[in-house]
Amino acid sequence: MGFTRAELESYRDAEIDDLIGPGCRLLFVGINPGLWTAATGAHFARPGNRFYPALLRAGIIERPIDPSDGMSAADTQHLIDRGVGITNLAVRATVRADELTPEELAAGGVRVRNVVQETKPVVVAFAGITAYRTAFGNKKAKAGHQDHDFEGAKLWIVPNPSGLNAHETVDTLAAKYRDAARDAGIL
Repeated sequence: MGFTRAELESYRDAEIDDLIGPGCRLLFVGINPGLWTAATGAHFARPGNRFYPALLRAGIIERPIDPSDGMSAADTQHLIDRGVGITNLAVRATVRADELTPEELAAGGVRVRNVVQETKPVVVAFAGITAYRTAFGNKKAKAGHQDHDFEGAKLWIVPNPSGLNAHETVDTLAAKYRDAARDAGIL
């Protein structure tokens, strides 16, 4: 599946549903959906995004998932069966996360708190330290495991898998995602 620039642009400000099943143990929180994600309805769907390759390398999922054409029912079920969920801080799709306002990220933080209260994952892993700092007004937050919980869940801040985060590789992402998954009891 491919999209023209105009087709992708038509998805600006669209929203997609969370992917959270019963028994979610590890909830990844992205920054916001990109246009490709909004067009396909699948989280982290842009071709070349390193999220699913990192999950596979980490052992969090047991087979490759390629959502660039949309998420299949089997792939969705595999994530749910593995105890993995996905949501976002901000719900509206943009080309880049830096199009979001601090107010949107703060409002998203309130929304994510509600999602965590309802779904009760063991671990919440925010994929993006800058967005986390902005959403929660914690400018001193460091990457990795946090010494406080998040609405009763263990809290991790992990790297965002976007290609714009060029200093991370699939291997370094996998290592950091693996630590959060181990804490969630998935590994």
